Amino acid sequence: MPRLLYIARSLAIAAMLLLLLALAPARAQNVVYQGETSTLAVVPEPFFSYKWELYSDATGNLVTKPGNAQADEAVFVGSSMQASVQVNWLKPGVYYYKVTVSDITGCSTNAKIGRMLVKEAKPTATILSGDQNICDGETATIEIALTGRGPWDLTYSDEAGNLKTITGITDSNYELSVNPNVSTQYFITEVKDQNATNTEDSPPVWVIVSPRPVFLRTIHAVEP
Repeated sequence: MPRLLYIARSLAIAAMLLLLLALAPARAQNVVYQGETSTLAVVPEPFFSYKWELYSDATGNLVTKPGNAQADEAVFVGSSMQASVQVNWLKPGVYYYKVTVSDITGCSTNAKIGRMLVKEAKPTATILSGDQNICDGETATIEIALTGRGPWDLTYSDEAGNLKTITGITDSNYELSVNPNVSTQYFITEVKDQNATNTEDSPPVWVIVSPRPVFLRTIHAVEP
């Protein structure tokens, strides 16, 4: 009889967990981008131990099924045996996580289960050029490397806060032409591709403008 009760209890828990997965609305699921690290946590309790597991395949009984996420899909950063853990999401897709909580008697339960949607990585825009020197009236070329799915929209700024946006960039190796009147810094404030928008500022690059020499010598006519 105890064995039958145990089996019935396990089946009931499995059914409940699968129902929670099926009913979880899309708007409620966690969303991160490829390459990002997020925190998963439950409220810590004294004398409890914790075991987190990650799944890229949620078929079957998650109550007894061990985690199956591969090392190139999602990995724990540090320990997976704490009330709060960190996960680095390496590959786009839908993942599930489970934490098993045990007390000092060894009895355990699945305290939390959830779903994580990992989207493709946000685009990046990296300035490859170093600081440049130009003469007044000349044009400087700033080389930029883009990642993601083009075409891209790129917004950049000078140190005075003047923003300019270039749309429809199709080449991942882009050359930005600027012709400042005075020395200034330029940096990228936003890059957008077909999947996402990245609003993290890039490191700045200087364009130093030097004045042209002024010819002051007076030319005197020489009489024959």
